[in-house]
Amino acid sequence: MAQAKILLIDDDPDFVEATRTVLESVPYEVIVAYDGDEGLAKVQEVQPDLILLDIIMPTQDGFDVCEKLKGDPELWSIPVIMLTSLSQHIGDTAYSVQDGMMLEADDFIDKPVRPKELLARVSRLLKQ
Repeated sequence: MAQAKILLIDDDPDFVEATRTVLESVPYEVIVAYDGDEGLAKVQEVQPDLILLDIIMPTQDGFDVCEKLKGDPELWSIPVIMLTSLSQHIGDTAYSVQDGMMLEADDFIDKPVRPKELLARVSRLLKQ
């Protein structure tokens, strides 16, 4: 069976490396983009099975990216897990988890992400 392809869109290189290591242990194929624009380009290019999407990023934030994905008839069915450290930054941002849920993200995980929880949620969405 082919490995599931997971697109990880996050601007934090340390988080990207740690998360990639966890996902590749399964093994999933991990493709990385470091901002929203690059992420949207890679979605078209690689047709991932699932997207892990950080919220607070340069160029386009995760809410913008998710809105574009869910508004595209060819991409809307790809499950999106939003990665958020918003609970730690709730005063710094005008966003809330409610905003994200309205965008039809399939799941939310708070950073720092526990590897077992990440793998369980990824696996559950890939099976749907």
